[in-house]
Amino acid sequence: MAADAKAKTAKKTAPTKRRKAAAKDSQFRNFTPYKAKRGEEYMSDGQLEHLRSILTQWRTQLMEEVDRTVNHMQDDAANFPDPADRATQEEEFSIELRTRDRERKLIKKIDKTIDMLETDDFGYCETCGIEIGLRRLEARPTATQCVDCKALDEIKERQIHG
Repeated sequence: MAADAKAKTAKKTAPTKRRKAAAKDSQFRNFTPYKAKRGEEYMSDGQLEHLRSILTQWRTQLMEEVDRTVNHMQDDAANFPDPADRATQEEEFSIELRTRDRERKLIKKIDKTIDMLETDDFGYCETCGIEIGLRRLEARPTATQCVDCKALDEIKERQIHG
């Protein structure tokens, strides 16, 4: 019986440990949530500056990762005599390049969002026009839809693409 209880406890704590590890590795680990002042208007100058700071830090981290990848690929490129070793290295480089391509697209999206911060309609859903919400923007600063509209889009996409 005691072994069963320990096994159940271990199963419950494993996801918690993974979440903590993922949070530790997150690009937002140095992130401090914005504390809104009483009566503060939505998308005030302080909130906009806070979001701009998050976006620029995120962009900087992504650019540093690009630099590390270039250096890694230059330093580790080798012509292995064994075909299996060569194939492994090619696959690693391929995965890394795909990741960097996704990050390149994300950097463009971050740049677009930073430009949008200058407009008065930033922080409002592009579909329905309501406030996206500060906490959602802190979690995903490039968000252009409120939670409800995004959920509907995802449901529609699942229905179309299966």
